[in-house]
Amino acid sequence: MRPLRYWKVLQNGGLSREQPPSRPEQIWDNPLLRPAFDNTTSTTLVTPTGRVAYLHCRVNHLGNRVVTWLRKRDAHVLTVGLFSYTTDQRFTALHSEGSPDWILKITSPQTRDSGTYECQVSTEPKISRAFNLSVVESVAVIEGPSDIHMSAGNTLNLTCSTTLSADLPTYFYWYHNSAVVQYSGKRGVEVKTKGGRSRLVVRDVAPHHSGNYTCAPENAVPATLTLYVLRAGEHPAAMQRGESTPAVPQSSLPFVMAIISLAILFVR
Repeated sequence: MRPLRYWKVLQNGGLSREQPPSRPEQIWDNPLLRPAFDNTTSTTLVTPTGRVAYLHCRVNHLGNRVVTWLRKRDAHVLTVGLFSYTTDQRFTALHSEGSPDWILKITSPQTRDSGTYECQVSTEPKISRAFNLSVVESVAVIEGPSDIHMSAGNTLNLTCSTTLSADLPTYFYWYHNSAVVQYSGKRGVEVKTKGGRSRLVVRDVAPHHSGNYTCAPENAVPATLTLYVLRAGEHPAAMQRGESTPAVPQSSLPFVMAIISLAILFVR
């Protein structure tokens, strides 16, 4: 079989022989086009329990390589491409065609999910990037003492926030005992929520307002305090001791002491 001949057309219409072109350079041989991580994405995430967590791994020039997510502590492969390799359905991979982002989505994360996760690309040798996830339990805090004693007719003003400032809740629920506080269209009751804080205002409190008040923010452990509304003339110390009868008047003390003395003499 004769070797192939390559000809080049000259400007004057003639032909000239030349060497065949060399093999095209492999795309992976070009350092500028090899898969590489985009280091502008954050590798640290702090999230409260229960809120969906997203770990963003951005790979440029991926080509036909595959992205794998694995959990570092037990080397467990979670996803390969868009396929899941775990029975824990809370872990899924997200990717849009043409996008360099490969995202690990963790639904309803718990504190036990804290640790290092690795985004790995199937180059030779493999390249990887570590991501640190901290799942913390956010706790609600109601400002002030846990027991409030207040005279009837005053205004109750409660402010609630959470211990996790990195991820503020978007909504709060207030409960009076076991019932949700209804404030929409209700006179004298107001709830304002803004900037990760919620404020409950109850005007002109009465004895029926006594009881437990609970603040339950999104994805946070609730906080509770107890309100005691005092009737006219009632004192907090008497309420705490559970006293319901009045003390002996000072004017009656001599008579009482005489009765006690007679009783002692009779016994003797």
